[in-house]
Amino acid sequence: MTESRYRRPSLLDALLPIVVLVVLLASAVYLYGDSASSGPNQIALLICAGLASLIAFKNGLTWREIETAMIKGISVALGAVLILLSVGALIGTWRLAGIVPSLIYFGLELMNPALFYAAACLICAIIALSIGSSWTVAATVGVALIGVASGLGLSLPVAAGAVVSGAYFGDKISPLSETTNLAPAVAGSELFEHIRLMLWTTVPSIVIALLIFLVMGLNTDVAGDTVDRITPLLQGLESQFDISLLHLIPLLVLLVLALKRMPALPAIFLGALLGGIWALMFQPQAIAVQAGEPAPGWVASLKVVWQTFYQGITVETGDATLNNLLSGGGMASMLNTVWLIICAMTFGAVMEHAGFLARLIEGLLGAVKGAAGLITATLATCFGSNILTADQYISIIMPGRMFREAYAKQGLAPVNLSRALEDGGTITSPLIPWNTCGAYMQSVLLVPVTDYLFYAFFNLINPVLALVYAWLGVKVLRLAPPQEVYKTGSL
Repeated sequence: MTESRYRRPSLLDALLPIVVLVVLLASAVYLYGDSASSGPNQIALLICAGLASLIAFKNGLTWREIETAMIKGISVALGAVLILLSVGALIGTWRLAGIVPSLIYFGLELMNPALFYAAACLICAIIALSIGSSWTVAATVGVALIGVASGLGLSLPVAAGAVVSGAYFGDKISPLSETTNLAPAVAGSELFEHIRLMLWTTVPSIVIALLIFLVMGLNTDVAGDTVDRITPLLQGLESQFDISLLHLIPLLVLLVLALKRMPALPAIFLGALLGGIWALMFQPQAIAVQAGEPAPGWVASLKVVWQTFYQGITVETGDATLNNLLSGGGMASMLNTVWLIICAMTFGAVMEHAGFLARLIEGLLGAVKGAAGLITATLATCFGSNILTADQYISIIMPGRMFREAYAKQGLAPVNLSRALEDGGTITSPLIPWNTCGAYMQSVLLVPVTDYLFYAFFNLINPVLALVYAWLGVKVLRLAPPQEVYKTGSL
């Protein structure tokens, strides 16, 4: 933009699109309920992007500049979009290959309903810690656990909350995680120093969450006899797919690829390809059902697998629960999420390029006093960035850049900033329906964010605990005093 002709936005300029967005999003939820993210939210975001653009015009920006900013903003999310499409393909081929059905089958056999919520959270935490990816955990183990919960007649929102809680805990303390590496890089701290300080907020939060899940599980009444409920599901799974421990090999391969730090996109897509191969090798019956032929040849079988990548599978067993467990997947199932991400990134790009976000944070900094106030402002800004820009990476990068100098002036070690960026940014991202993370979790787990967010106890407790630590001065680290420099006429 040309500084000489661009007028600095007022606080009203910056606030107006946000106020209108909040009103529209609230109206969408009131009018459409769980379907709000299937179109109404997208329209609200585009309307507010248009409003922000009009204000930017008033202040001197041209349409070409705004359009360029939109395209650049959308491009930031293209990596996430490609991962989403790959995950859709993976879910489809893994269902056809019997991988997800086998995970559900063994889970139904082994899982005690009273311990399910706590166990689901712990399993996801351990795997996410090992591979550093909450998204991969949700798309693989998380999908299977949701299926098990459905089979046991347990609450799907609580189960999804347990999956999200465990996945984000493991992700946040894993040195393999992208955001766990990004936060200290932006703040200027060291990775393992950052992880060690994160433990002070993450470990107590996950312990409290596990205790809550345990109490909820122990107090859950499963209607009817659990055996009577599970046996038909197990029989239905066996009638549709070949069930074997052999079908867990693709999952192990994917976990190894993640441990070897292969980027998420190629790792997930390779997992999807392996699922297609596994289907051809071990699931002729399932392929025959999808093909509509008793004994399809190789060409027809390949066509079914190819179709599964983009369309998923449809299973008709006569049991609605089983149909929901086994049907779905495919790249097409992610297109609504992609639409939501594009609209959200468009709005966020205009807000950032027009200087509205910087104007809001500037006012925030003016009201900050002391270390506790600065950390509180950081947490609030990261959460607000998640709401406004709909992207966890922006919620780390933008506040990190803006607050870094303020932390240095306060004499605070950079690791305080990097922890606040994660506590307020990364961990809250799956709690926002239009955020890329919230949209992803909803599309993978098939549970609306508005349903599970009150049960994602780790994600709710962690930022609150970070706030309490800040005001009590617990583990708020100061910069080491600079060494005395003795001058002898020259430096």
